[in-house]
Amino acid sequence: MAELMVRDGTWTFDGDAVRIIPGRERGVHKLRQDLGEFTVPLTALASISHEPARKGGRLRLRLREGADPLLQVTGGSLPDQANPYQLTVDPDRTGVADYFVDEVRRAMTLDQLPDGPTDRYLLPGPTLPLSAAGVDGIATFDGERVRLEWRWNTNETKRKDGPRDLALADLAAVEWRAPSGLESGYLRFRPRGAKPAPGPEDDPHAIELWGFKKESGTTALLAAAVMARLPHPFAAAPQAGPAALAPPAPETASPADDHDALLRRLRDLGALHRDGILTDEEFAATKTAVLRRFGATG
Repeated sequence: MAELMVRDGTWTFDGDAVRIIPGRERGVHKLRQDLGEFTVPLTALASISHEPARKGGRLRLRLREGADPLLQVTGGSLPDQANPYQLTVDPDRTGVADYFVDEVRRAMTLDQLPDGPTDRYLLPGPTLPLSAAGVDGIATFDGERVRLEWRWNTNETKRKDGPRDLALADLAAVEWRAPSGLESGYLRFRPRGAKPAPGPEDDPHAIELWGFKKESGTTALLAAAVMARLPHPFAAAPQAGPAALAPPAPETASPADDHDALLRRLRDLGALHRDGILTDEEFAATKTAVLRRFGATG
C-alpha cells in the first residue's frame, strides 16, 4: 500500500483504488471539504502525475472522460484549489509523491486498463441530501426531487411563479457554469420538452452564480449529484424494434482467447521482473493473482 499524507490531504492506494481524504486546514477549499472522503477505482483513472516545483509540487489524477459526474457537469472548469483530484505536495514529501505515482502507474500497466471515455459513471457522486445557495435562490436535492426557492433579490420574472419543485424523472439535463469575467454563472435544470431557456437571471429553473465563492462551490456538488442520477451522456441510445426487447448476449471469451491473454500477461510480468521493476516478492504475488484471475493454477 502507498500513502501520501500532507497538509492538503491524504491519498492512499491499495492496488485497486485511490482513497482521497481532504485536509482540514484553513486553506483547503470548502468544496473539497464538503465532498469529503471518497474512493476512485483504478478503472476510472486515465493517468497520474507529480509536477515538482521549487517548493514541493502537485499531484494530479486525470480521470477517464465520463467517469465522474462532478467533472462531467463542471466541464473541467473547477479552479485548481477546488479540484479534488489535485494535491499540493509539501517540500519534504516529494520522494513519497514519486513513489505513489510509480505504484499507481505500475498497477495500471499490469491490469492493462483502458484510458478512453466510459459510457457509465465509475464514481457515485456526492452524498445526499444537498442544499446549495446562489445569488438569487437556493436549491435542494434529496435524490428524487429538486426544489428551487427564491431570495428577496430574485428577478420578478422568476419570483412571480413561486418556488419550483422538479421531479428527477422529469429532467432532461442539469447544467453548471462558473462565472467568467462579467458574465454570471448558473446552476440550471432543464425539464423535458421545455423551451429554450433565457439567461439565468430570468430562467425559473436556474439560480444565478457570481464569482466562485467558497460557499457557492456546493452548487457544483448538487449539480453532480443530479447528473449521477440522469442517463449517462455517452450511453448508447436504446434500440428500436424487437431487438430492443431481447436481453443482450453475454460476452464470453473462448478458452483459446483466455489462454492467449494469460500467456501475454505472464510474459509482461516476466519482463517487468527481469528489468528490476518488480521485486521477487512482488513478481510472485502478482503472478499468483493473475493465475487466480484466469482460473489457472501455479
